Amino acid sequence: MLDHEPAFRPPRLRDGAPPLEDLGLIGDGASAALVALDGSVPWLCAPGFDDDPLFCGLLDPGGGQFGVTPEGLVEGRQRYQPDTGVLETELRTTTGLLRLTDAIALRSGADLTDDTPAGRGELVRLAEVLDGTVRLQVSVRPRGGGIARPALGGLEITAARRPGMRLHLRSNRQLDGLDSRYELTRGDRVELVLSWGRMHRHHRVDAGSSLRQTAEAWRRWMTGFAYAGPQEAMVRRAAITLKLCDDWVNGSLVAAPTSSLPAPVGGMRNWDYRYTWIRDAAFAVFALRRIGFGGEADAFLGWVLDAFEQSRRPRIMYTRDGGPVPDERVDPQLRGYRGSAPVRWGNGAADQRQHDIYGEVMDCADQWSRAGGPVEAGLWADLSGVAEAAARTWRQPDQGIWEVRSEGRVFTYSAAMCQVALDRAAAMADRLGLPGPAPRWRKTADEIRQAIIQDAWDEQSQTISEHLDGRGGVDASLLALPLRHVIAADDPRMVATTKAITERLGAGGGLLYRYRHDESPDGIAGDEGAFLLCSFWLVDNLTGQGRLDEAEALYDSLCGRASPLGLLAEQVDPAGGELVGNFPQAFSHIGVIASGVNLARARLGAAA
Repeated sequence: MLDHEPAFRPPRLRDGAPPLEDLGLIGDGASAALVALDGSVPWLCAPGFDDDPLFCGLLDPGGGQFGVTPEGLVEGRQRYQPDTGVLETELRTTTGLLRLTDAIALRSGADLTDDTPAGRGELVRLAEVLDGTVRLQVSVRPRGGGIARPALGGLEITAARRPGMRLHLRSNRQLDGLDSRYELTRGDRVELVLSWGRMHRHHRVDAGSSLRQTAEAWRRWMTGFAYAGPQEAMVRRAAITLKLCDDWVNGSLVAAPTSSLPAPVGGMRNWDYRYTWIRDAAFAVFALRRIGFGGEADAFLGWVLDAFEQSRRPRIMYTRDGGPVPDERVDPQLRGYRGSAPVRWGNGAADQRQHDIYGEVMDCADQWSRAGGPVEAGLWADLSGVAEAAARTWRQPDQGIWEVRSEGRVFTYSAAMCQVALDRAAAMADRLGLPGPAPRWRKTADEIRQAIIQDAWDEQSQTISEHLDGRGGVDASLLALPLRHVIAADDPRMVATTKAITERLGAGGGLLYRYRHDESPDGIAGDEGAFLLCSFWLVDNLTGQGRLDEAEALYDSLCGRASPLGLLAEQVDPAGGELVGNFPQAFSHIGVIASGVNLARARLGAAA
């Protein structure tokens, strides 16, 4: 898909909002924006991913946007400049053709491997007429409205809901307040720079130079990319997408740059994902390191351990700077994406009891130490406490990896991650000569593994159950057990579990639900879409079982579900195939990378 010239298609609105497939992501390692196929920016959080949105028209027509839209628009297409986060949107009208190039600009000479700010605090937009004539409308509508005042070099804009945020709009053409119109012919350009930082406000506008410097910085970073396997173009784009979700200074990775995009549309499973989940860490580190980005992997591992030390106990998620996630609140002023209320800011799952966190933290620490990271006495004392907590709680109920909002249960996956915590703690103690009861940790880890193989086995259903006592439904999270080295993918009980998950949780076309809501109630009304990461885990299990042709066919089909720009949401609506949930979703792109690497290595091994 990404190797071919994109096709023109009419911009669409569904229930007043663009489909996710018609959105492109841009960012600068601190903030992110979405650009729609009609030339509007209906989502921008600045100066940080988790700050209040400046534009959130994606969640409500009154939420505001930054539009650069030609009159008489007929069709459009989008592409990224190769190996960059610079987006091009071509817009065909009844009278001409316009190219719009967008980026959140990076500094000249920026090094994306360095843990220093690379952004300029500027959204740069360059509109160029390629053919014919175009009547162009530029409209800036912050959420809640705004007031524009003439200022040196452009306009000073005060957003009603962000009065403390100084916005400045500059252009190479006359700006007539928050709305400007231009009659353009072939070769004409409109350059626009919306700034929220203090730098460069009085500099001459040169959008072309800024966009070139931004593209060059991205391409320098991508020289570190190392991958030779299936769907290379998708894996390249997945790497850039993860980098766009990465906080380059702190080293954290937001689950998605959006909040409250529903899964499915019309439901109420609308969550704020602009935070960093610890469980993403081990998967992200594993994926990034294997395609050449060890620096990002080390930065993320370091961030995880720093956040853990600061909080003194493992939390399941943190803000991008390692602080506590705000309390969840409903925003009654926004009707939600395509009418899917409620809109939520903050996340109520932040303080849930989820025992898998012990394994996530210890797995990160183990990877950190294997990569040469220091494990000092104070950190090891805290990590030893994590191992002890895992040993105490593995048979106790929690809310599980899927963050159910019902009564806690003893989830098999949670117990398995406690096994990971104890296994990694024992391995670190032995390898590094660290103090601790490594034999006891290893013994308990073995006990947990046996409990999963024996006690969680449902003989009647021929599957490992979601609950450690062998009761409950089928849970797609169990596909991750081989990935965490709890059970081998080709173990007969894991092979049978893979078969049961495929049959009982299959949504068609290789898609999987996480669980069945009638068998595993989660305390939230309504159903949901198919969870893409679970299907990538299925690819990994098929690969581990030596079923490489099946694995690659499924992998190709999943990559084929990406948007024309190569972006994936959290879920897919099996009924219509549309992307649903927060977008783009880091977990889904981690799956693209990890499954591709696994397949490539398995193919190489099979050919040896």
